[in-house]
Formats: sequence, structure tokens, C-alpha cells
Amino acid sequence: MLDNSAISKHLGKTSQYKSTYDSTLLVREPRQSNRTYLDIHADNLPFVGYDTWNAYECSFLLNNGCPVTGVCKLTYPASSESIVESKSIKLYFNSFNMQKMGTSLKEAITSFSKLVGGDLCSLLKTNVQVAFIPGHVYDTTQVSAHDFYNKDQYITLENSIDEKELYSTTFDVYKETPSLLLNSSDAIDVAREQYFHSGLLKSNCRVTSQPDWGDVYIYIKTCQEINKLSLLKYIVSFREECHFHEEICECIYKRLQTMFNPEELFVMCLYARRGGIDINPMRASNNTLLYSKSGNLLDVFSPHVKTSKQ
Repeated sequence: MLDNSAISKHLGKTSQYKSTYDSTLLVREPRQSNRTYLDIHADNLPFVGYDTWNAYECSFLLNNGCPVTGVCKLTYPASSESIVESKSIKLYFNSFNMQKMGTSLKEAITSFSKLVGGDLCSLLKTNVQVAFIPGHVYDTTQVSAHDFYNKDQYITLENSIDEKELYSTTFDVYKETPSLLLNSSDAIDVAREQYFHSGLLKSNCRVTSQPDWGDVYIYIKTCQEINKLSLLKYIVSFREECHFHEEICECIYKRLQTMFNPEELFVMCLYARRGGIDINPMRASNNTLLYSKSGNLLDVFSPHVKTSKQ
């Protein structure tokens, strides 16, 4: 049973929204509280990775009272001991709504970014990169997952399986079940690159049980041919799981690693925004793979790679 005591300050409770800066609203949750059952340990992580957050409802004031609006993008490593709890950071960002941050737009954005970065670095005890992209800049940028993740390369599972096979298959497992994962009877002499995508990822918040909708991208290099239908059924099996976004991504990574013993593995979950914030964890077997497969997610100064849900 997962211990939610550290994150019970805001989640599942009525909140009073403050409109002036208050860093005490921030709450962290140890990553290890979920990793233990997956046999993942901080001193020997089976992956490298980052979590990228996009907060679309960020605003503060210039010293003359004129509002500034935009998107705050932040990223921090999967090696950090803790994650920031999502409702707490929403309340934290809202506490800037009536806060005066500088005389000019440049000064105010710099002050905001430095203050947020400092607070999150202190909270999480790791390096957190933060950038604020003004609304007028963000609105002129066309960003789509299709631009970064080649749909001809990534096979969308639910669209690539023969309709007769798909419609005759029973989907009735909605709790994460690794035994659903199967390899094909086709033998592969050497490791081959396989790319998969699904827009059917859905899980629930660990505390409130609110639904979280996402797209999952998987790159795997292995000598085993992965059965596409079994992989889709496995992804669907998260439908009634109650975990945070980061935990879902790490679970998928760990199960694929255990089942298929890959030479290389990359898993990225692009979640839809809830409460004005989207969370996008990515895990990889090495840093070269991480940076080559994650598009612009790790660049805090670039607008977020969006899916249709976002």
C-alpha cells in the first residue's frame, strides 16, 4: 500500500487560492515510495531520464500593475530523490497572480524564472531548469508531436493491428499486468529497432483517482519480436491503475526491460494537461538515446511538443 501522507496537504482537499507569492505551498513526494515494488533503487537506477512540466496558467504583474501571461516550462532529472506534487505547484504558480516582479517584461520574466528555479531546486534538492515563455511568443509557434516523432517510424498500435484481430480480442484487464506482454514466434538473429506509439494510455491519480490521459512512445532494440496486440493490451491494462505520471512511465520501462532484455530502451509518456499543467516523463537506457529521442522536451526555452490531447 502506497504511503500518501507526504502529499495529503492539498490533494483531495478544498484549497484557498493565494494571489501573492508563497513558496510554502510546494510539496514534494519521494520517488522511492513507488519504486520499491518495481525493484528500482536510487543507487542503481536502470535508466536515465527527466520529467518535463508545462504550466499554461502562469501570470504575474509588472511593477505598474500590467499583467504578464505565458507558459512556464521546467525539467528535472529522474535521479532526484523526490517529485513535486502537481496540485501544490498549481497553487504555487497561482500565488504569483498579483505579485509584482519587475519594471520591464524582460526583468519580470528573469525574476520569475530565477525565483521559481530557486524554490524548486531547494524543494527537490536537484538542478531544476526553468524558463517562462510569454504568451505572444508561444502563440506564434506551431508545435506538434508529428513534427518531432515520425509517425511512419512509430507504429500506432491501435491503428496497425488488423481490424478482425482487434475487434475479436477481449480487453478485460484494467490493472497493470506484465504477463500480458508476449513476444512473437518470429525469430530475429540480431537486435532490431522497433518503434511503437499508442494514444490509449489512461491511468488515474494516485490520491484523487481523477483520470490522466496520455500518449506513450516506445523505442526498443532487442532480439525479440514484440507482439503488437499484447503490447497494446498491456498499455490498456493501466486504465484503472492509480499512480502518478512518472510512476506509470517507470513501470512500463521496467516491465519491457525485464521481459525483452533490450540493448536499448526509451519510454516517453506525454500526458494531457489537468489543472493547467501537463507532465511528461521520459526514461532511457543511456543519455545519447534520451536526447536523440525526446525531441525538444529537454530544452526549456522551446515550446512543448504537443499531442492532440494537449
